[in-house]
Amino acid sequence: MRMAMATVLLLALSACGERGPAQPTPSAPASAKTEAAPDSPASPTPPSAPVAQPAGVMPAPGAIGYAGFGPAPFGATEEQVRMAWGKDLTGPKPDTPAGCYYLMPQPRPQVGYRIGFMFEDSRFVRIDVDTPDIEAPGGGRIGMTTQDIQRLYAGHVQMQNHKYVEGGHYLRIPNPGGGSGVVLFETDADGRVTAWRIGEPPQVDYVEGCS
Repeated sequence: MRMAMATVLLLALSACGERGPAQPTPSAPASAKTEAAPDSPASPTPPSAPVAQPAGVMPAPGAIGYAGFGPAPFGATEEQVRMAWGKDLTGPKPDTPAGCYYLMPQPRPQVGYRIGFMFEDSRFVRIDVDTPDIEAPGGGRIGMTTQDIQRLYAGHVQMQNHKYVEGGHYLRIPNPGGGSGVVLFETDADGRVTAWRIGEPPQVDYVEGCS
């Protein structure tokens, strides 16, 4: 499965990301399938650098986990995710049931998207985050350094070169407790996290998410 970060999550939400064998953030997530680079996990289609985000709707602490979002596990239906979120989620649907798309909370910020829920084949498969005020399972968040992530997830970090950012990396952490969930951080050339996502292979390793 392949992956990497895209840069304009706001611009459109419509086609699906590159894949490759899964191992090892959405600028405008979209609705068709493509594949991820085998040697680099990646991101959906979000902006490529952290930006100041206005206050917005936040997930409850601990709601995002290796297994899914609150009571909605990866593999759940759109209705289950809507119920788990409990507020407005919107986004364009794909032309076919097997398509890839994102649902995002409303209102959207002026820059970025904060959090996006990816669906493919009518199943909930991944969560993307581009704001520093939402924490990943294990404590990682945007703005941290590579060393911070390696310390928090000691012994579990798989590092690979970023597909699009020279000097950047993907820091891929399979669920330390077992299970198929994976959290994946993207860093810039200075070694700072700019976006992260969590889900199950192969979708967590789509380089451009749904584009």
